[in-house]
Amino acid sequence: MSADVSWLLSADAVRERAHALLDLGERGELAHFAVRPERLGVAADLVAEVTRAAYPDLDVPYHSRWRHFVVGGEDRWAGLAAGLDGDADEVARIRFDLAVTSVLLDAGAGDRWRYRDAAGGVELARSEGLAIASFDMFRAGAFSADPQQSLRADAAALAGVGEADLARGFQVSGDNPLVGLEGRAALLRRLGEALGPGGRVGDLYDDLKGQAVGGALPAPAILAIVLRRLGPIWPGRIVLDGVNLGDVWRHPAGGLVPFHKLSQWLSYSLVEPLEGAGIRVTDLDRLTGLPEYRNGGLLVDTGVLMPKEPRILTDALEVDDPAVVEWRALTVALLDRIADAVRGRLGVAAAGFPLAKVLQGGTWTAGRVIARRLRPDGGPPIRIRSDGTVF
Repeated sequence: MSADVSWLLSADAVRERAHALLDLGERGELAHFAVRPERLGVAADLVAEVTRAAYPDLDVPYHSRWRHFVVGGEDRWAGLAAGLDGDADEVARIRFDLAVTSVLLDAGAGDRWRYRDAAGGVELARSEGLAIASFDMFRAGAFSADPQQSLRADAAALAGVGEADLARGFQVSGDNPLVGLEGRAALLRRLGEALGPGGRVGDLYDDLKGQAVGGALPAPAILAIVLRRLGPIWPGRIVLDGVNLGDVWRHPAGGLVPFHKLSQWLSYSLVEPLEGAGIRVTDLDRLTGLPEYRNGGLLVDTGVLMPKEPRILTDALEVDDPAVVEWRALTVALLDRIADAVRGRLGVAAAGFPLAKVLQGGTWTAGRVIARRLRPDGGPPIRIRSDGTVF
């Protein structure tokens, strides 16, 4: 792998290219968004407000998929884990199996889709609905080819996942459409192929455990193995030196701009399984904020980012549209600034309150809150045509 490709497949590249575009934006040299740094305080105030409301003691967990498995005060994973044996390594493998499949099924659901939760008797939408639907499929053994070990995600089962299988599991119908259903199924099949014959998602845990030194593992190592091992699953993207770059897009002023949103979201979601197995994860702030519609929507809805073209707020945009690439890059860079401002308002230090907690406390929730205040459907200010593999 060339040095250029290796760099693009890193969180450092995500942050560097994002801040380069922010510099252009602050000089008024971007085509699609004006940057209003004087509005950052408004965004930070809202983030601090919702963080204190949700976590009065400021004991904020990491932003990860595990938060979405808690519905109505019931932690579905904790209930499932209570029945597992005490083998910490195997429990970690199971958590990897669950987290990876669930995150890959997490891209935006659309405004109409709902999931009826049989256990709680409630109707769930968006990320919470996607999480519980994928959790229920995992618990039922949908991703395991071994009937004696249903709680796993292995190559044989994943390679055979069809659109109809996901439609049943996610309760999809003509009246309950799920955006990107075909793309999600294809992503799981490619995951099965990438694992290779006899492979299991949980094998990634053993790979990372083997890299730990003195019981510690830097967070960029998690992202590196996710990008290296799972890189081939991404569809129809930019290829450089024979390598599929995944969530990397072209921008007229920024060249190739990497994001690796789902891969970083997944990396955040693997921290707790590793820590639960006794591996200390360090350098968590080397990962970046997540360039998705809640974080990005927060910046638009608070006026930090001002679209320069009416179509940005009226049309459904493709993910490779330069305006979307610009929006996402500015989101990554501005989340770093918001994080500092929020910590100041909360009176906490970065060492004990990393970006993963700011996101959870946090920016994602604040984006949802202000969207509900401004629009009846609570949707984001910018709409993206999703194939289920980016957002």
